[in-house]
Amino acid sequence: MSEELLVTPSWVTPDPIWASRGAENITAATFSPDSPEWLVNPWDVVLCISGALIACENGLVVLVIWQNPALRAPMFLLIGSLALADLLAGLGLILHFFFAYLLHSDPTQLLTVGLVVASFSASIFSLLAITIDRYLSLYYALTYNSDRTLTFTYTMLVLLWGVSLCLGLLPVTGVNCLGAESTCSVVWPLTKNNVAVLSVSFLLLFGLMLQLYVQICKIVLHHAHQIALQHHFLATTPHYVTTRKGVSTLALILGTFAACWMPFTVYSLVGDYTYPPLYTYATLIPATYNSIINPLIYAFRNQEIQRALWLVCCGCVPASVAKRACTPSNV
Repeated sequence: MSEELLVTPSWVTPDPIWASRGAENITAATFSPDSPEWLVNPWDVVLCISGALIACENGLVVLVIWQNPALRAPMFLLIGSLALADLLAGLGLILHFFFAYLLHSDPTQLLTVGLVVASFSASIFSLLAITIDRYLSLYYALTYNSDRTLTFTYTMLVLLWGVSLCLGLLPVTGVNCLGAESTCSVVWPLTKNNVAVLSVSFLLLFGLMLQLYVQICKIVLHHAHQIALQHHFLATTPHYVTTRKGVSTLALILGTFAACWMPFTVYSLVGDYTYPPLYTYATLIPATYNSIINPLIYAFRNQEIQRALWLVCCGCVPASVAKRACTPSNV
């Protein structure tokens, strides 16, 4: 008679209660010898691969912005902050995977979980800061490029990284469930209260971003309407077309952000450590995909970053990229 091999996932509570609740709940982390012997949990491998993709993509963005002195405007500083946060998140996922399976040490896992929490928090805060910057650049168009704007940007960066660092230090400084399994959340070793605070904060930030994007759309559409009046309501003018693309891009940005993070946020509020690990991984993995998508939306679509990227990669800029003009669709 063969015995079943229990593989303990690294992002959920070891030996959770759900493991004794029936075969339907055990299948998420139990593998029989009749199938290939799993040395690691496949879901953790997927997270590690996601971390590698995140680190490579965002590392390239950080390198391009760092090496190009021309990319020092507030917008590029915030994009760089977003890329740096996602880069650290990717490295955190990779380190957590190796520490969980090689060192089997709670302190090291606390450090890596803290790094992941701080990095993803900084990533979300950076997205909010970019939204605020876009709103201010439209609302105060005449005074946007000033020293006051640069000072405000640095203030936002200090605040968002300071708050993120504090959130990441909570598990390391004792706010964890190592000594009380009943307080564990869907993500080990974070406590239920800790994850609840993070989830509610995300919902508040998402609501604020939604309100700002609504205001941005109103400003852009109002501006397009004024242009249309001057062109006798010609809906086929280039500005009208690019404005429609810009509004569609804003909807895509917000929709992608919500689709990636909302399932994990809601599940973190309603679930706890007794829930099957499959639910945790099924919602956590899409959340990490947001950090893969961020460079595609915020960095690689920007003409200045595209030029700098071509210079870094091949030392030249194609004529099609060099002549491309910025349009409202890039805002």
